[in-house]
Amino acid sequence: MRGQRRYHREFRIAAPRWPAPVSLAALVGHADVPALGEKDLADAATNLWRAQRRLSRLLEENSREAKRVDRYLQATRRALDEAGLLVQDHDGTKFHPGLSLEVLTMQPVPALRHEVVLETVRPSVYLAGHRIQMGQVIVGYPEDVLEDNDA
Repeated sequence: MRGQRRYHREFRIAAPRWPAPVSLAALVGHADVPALGEKDLADAATNLWRAQRRLSRLLEENSREAKRVDRYLQATRRALDEAGLLVQDHDGTKFHPGLSLEVLTMQPVPALRHEVVLETVRPSVYLAGHRIQMGQVIVGYPEDVLEDNDA
C-alpha cells in the first residue's frame, strides 16, 4: 500500500475486501441444516476406527485395493486429528481401575503378569481435549490373582 501513495487517487488499487466467514447452512442455502453434535462425531470416529481395524487384516494379504482404501482412511483420520478429534485405541495398555474406561468383561490369561487391555470394543473419543465417548474394553488379568483372592 505504501507504494500506491505516489500515484493519484484514481489510479490507486483499492484494498481487498474479504467476505465474512459463512456458515454451512448459508452455503447450502438452507437454514434447517443440522449442526454436528458430539455424539455424531463420536459415532463417525468410531466407524472410521472399526473400518481401519478391519482393513488392517486385509492389508496382510497385500491387496492393492486394500492399500488404496487404507490411504483414504488415513487421510480422513488425519483430517479429524487436525480438527481436534482424537480417537484412542486401548489395545495392549496396562489397565488399572482408575482409568476412565468401561470394562465389559475380565478374562484370566495365564501368561500375563498384570492387568492388560486385551481388546478395545469401542475407542475413547476426545474433541478438543474433552472426552465425548468413553471407551469399552475387555481386560485380561493373571490367573494367580484370582487364586490369591479366593484363599
